[in-house]
Amino acid sequence: MNSSTTAPQTASNGLMTHSFHKFWLKITAFVVGSFGPIFFLGTMLTTSEPARLTLDLLSFPLDGVQNYEAPTTRFLSALTGGFLMGWGVMIWCLSVWVYDKAPEEVRKTVLIGTLAWFVLDSAGSIASGNASNALFNVLVLLLAVGPLWKSANK
Repeated sequence: MNSSTTAPQTASNGLMTHSFHKFWLKITAFVVGSFGPIFFLGTMLTTSEPARLTLDLLSFPLDGVQNYEAPTTRFLSALTGGFLMGWGVMIWCLSVWVYDKAPEEVRKTVLIGTLAWFVLDSAGSIASGNASNALFNVLVLLLAVGPLWKSANK
């Protein structure tokens, strides 16, 4: 394994190191980007069930109300899938090509971008009557950000 995919290392005092942050950025990239293909599948009725089920879960309870019958929903799913996949790939690329040159700047960029997503997505979910998604967003935020809340040891 090369250094960009090796297991995380922690400092002797238990605080996270740069290598652990770099590793965690890949987890963040996967968490964000993994929603892209799911929502892409929602663009076609024949493959929309994973996206429909995801929306049904995020607008808990599971009641089957969410559907992909409307062409506008499928189009919005295409946009969402593309944005999420692109954002995930961008975070991965930052971890591979930029992090070693500017670790603190990359950490802050990903952290602020993730917080911006959390605030707007959660506010929109609540405003649209889907407050349960704001609760799911807390879990995704914690998983995506992980140790990136704090600077790594020098």
